[in-house]
Amino acid sequence: SIVVTGEGGSTTTNMQQGIAKVWNNINGTGTIASRDSLNVGSITDNGTGDYTHTYSNPMASVNQASGGFARVNSYFGFLGGVVDDTFTTTSMRHATNRNDTMNYADAVIATVTIHGDLA
Repeated sequence: SIVVTGEGGSTTTNMQQGIAKVWNNINGTGTIASRDSLNVGSITDNGTGDYTHTYSNPMASVNQASGGFARVNSYFGFLGGVVDDTFTTTSMRHATNRNDTMNYADAVIATVTIHGDLA
């Protein structure tokens, strides 16, 4: 655990808490593949625009935070959880959707970042 003092000298940040524990940049069309990743053992294509990222090293709990980005063909897209159990200690499941129809669509690019504590 590393504590860093901020610019003003009075605020500190725990670096262990602030570092992403999982991230993935995927091509979600055709045969899906990770372009680059950290702590991702595999990615599963569950159907059109529906993906599961399985972690190489598990998280301590299901209480994780996620951020992401998606582009769906020539449309803007968005990324969101697909089921009530989107997070487990070993994976995160999400969908990519077209912003104009709200339908699931395969992503030309999708990125996901997970923050939380490793087990």
